[in-house]
Amino acid sequence: MRLIYSIAWWLALPLVLLRLFIRGRKESGYRRHVAERLGFYGDVRLARELPVLWVHAVSVGETRAAQPLVEALLDAYPDHVVLLTHMTPTGRATGRSLFDKESRVVQSYLPYDTGWMVGRFLRRFRPRLCVLMETEVWPNVMRQCRRHQVPVALVNARLSEKSLNKALRLPSLFVEAARAMTVVAAQTDSDAARVRQLGAPEVHVTGSIKFDIVPPPAMLERGAALRTRFGKRPVLVCANTRDGEESLILDALPTLNVEDVLLIIVPRHPQRFDDVAQQIRSRGLSLARRSESGDAVIGREIRVMLGDSMGEMFAYYAAADLACVCGSLLPLGGHNLIEACAVGKPVLVGPYTFNFAEAAENAIAAGAALRVEDAEQMMQQATTILRDAPLRAEMGANALIFARQHGGATARTMALLRPLIEGRG
Repeated sequence: MRLIYSIAWWLALPLVLLRLFIRGRKESGYRRHVAERLGFYGDVRLARELPVLWVHAVSVGETRAAQPLVEALLDAYPDHVVLLTHMTPTGRATGRSLFDKESRVVQSYLPYDTGWMVGRFLRRFRPRLCVLMETEVWPNVMRQCRRHQVPVALVNARLSEKSLNKALRLPSLFVEAARAMTVVAAQTDSDAARVRQLGAPEVHVTGSIKFDIVPPPAMLERGAALRTRFGKRPVLVCANTRDGEESLILDALPTLNVEDVLLIIVPRHPQRFDDVAQQIRSRGLSLARRSESGDAVIGREIRVMLGDSMGEMFAYYAAADLACVCGSLLPLGGHNLIEACAVGKPVLVGPYTFNFAEAAENAIAAGAALRVEDAEQMMQQATTILRDAPLRAEMGANALIFARQHGGATARTMALLRPLIEGRG
């Protein structure tokens, strides 16, 4: 089965490269560093004499989640380099913004999952450890790591019931890959149970590293500056919106019965910024784009701001009174609500939070978040919360407590990684 899988990759490669070219029309990053995706790394520079710790974070969410762990690895092993790999340009851009001043963090793309390409990657960088973030399990990566004697740790691991069932349909691929893992650090007991069912030999529950992400002071200052530009009007941010959600939000906006409210929409994917801007204008709503507004005051005549920038999510949360964490209004699984809680903001989530099920339920139980069934109910709840200052303050305080109480996953994960790193001296 793995041989068939590898042949399928080679046969699909022309279409995969064509897709990169097409996607590059809207997001030029897909046309850059293509050679790295094929296993060629002539432009990637690192200090060859320093041992390499490899962390793979596929896109934006995983890269943000990796930040505390990468920082912990750099602190604990000052004579090592961290190689941070991605699969998307937005993930790479996020890593660059997080570690642009850190010379010991080197970035590249992970090659496509063929044995030959992954083998070239491993021979080029000779990592002492492979750390995969959250759900990234590739059959040939696992096989080649075993062949080159590179221990593999799946950390901050999450596995939904749906993903488990899909993997079990191809046991010769994914069960074999899971059994090749050296150690797994799962977010929750439920995640751990599903990973064990998949066949991973050593699974521990460490919690979510995302609780250890500290809002950068520079982003909080930027948020405060944004807030000054908004004036004293109420601000609702809809963060990480996905295709189809913006139309639901904009159609429900007239039911948000709060005077002078400013709505900020921050799409998850930058290639959709222009499309979302067109959706806003087509409804006759006055619009300011973050990328174009500079330091100008956002007057009360502006109804919607489009957050068309990268790396500023903490600033948007800091500037808002209330956050709706999207990807949850449609059956997409939701996105990370911990960042909003860490800034002390009350949170609304939709009905679909299966990617962050335990975090969402715990936040609701802690009084930091509320669940809504659809966009109209979201606007109704937003009306209530934005009109009630004591309720906002209570939910915001609960959010801070919730975020701080669940920390420590990075330290627990590091305790699992140290023997793997130091045992290969």
